[in-house]
Order: sequence, then C-alpha cells, then structure tokens
Amino acid sequence: MTSVRQTAYEEVAKLLEPFRREEAPITRATDITADLDLDSLAVMNLLMQIEDKFDISIPLNLIPEIRTVGDLVQIIEQLTEGA
Repeated sequence: MTSVRQTAYEEVAKLLEPFRREEAPITRATDITADLDLDSLAVMNLLMQIEDKFDISIPLNLIPEIRTVGDLVQIIEQLTEGA
C-alpha cells in the first residue's frame, strides 16, 4: 500500500521534473523557488495542478509556508487527511 505522503511526493516530483537542473535530483529538501528557479506564476500553476490532482484546495494563508518539496507534501497530506 502506497502512503499518501509517498504518492504526494512522487506526483510533486513528476510535476517539477521539467524545472529540475541536470545535476540536482528533486528531493524533499529541494527549495521550489531557489533550487528550481520557479517564479510566482509558475508556483501558482504548480499549486493549481496539485489541487486538481489531489482534489484539494490549498488555502492562501498556507502558501507562504511552502518553501520546499517536503513542505508541499506535508500540506497535501494534511489536506487529504481532512477530506
């Protein structure tokens, strides 16, 4: 059985793959804006894709807390547990 956390990580990593630099794998510690050079519009597009994929709504007040892939996975996990 695949946990929500593992599934969330795999999906986030898949969505971020086009932004990955050749030498750096995407890990839970990857900083979404600094390591992947995503601007605010790209981050918002990513969040919308994640909301659609997991059928969740990420509250705007949580967005500033999302810096790393791990932060995003944790929020996905919290929101899917409440569903």
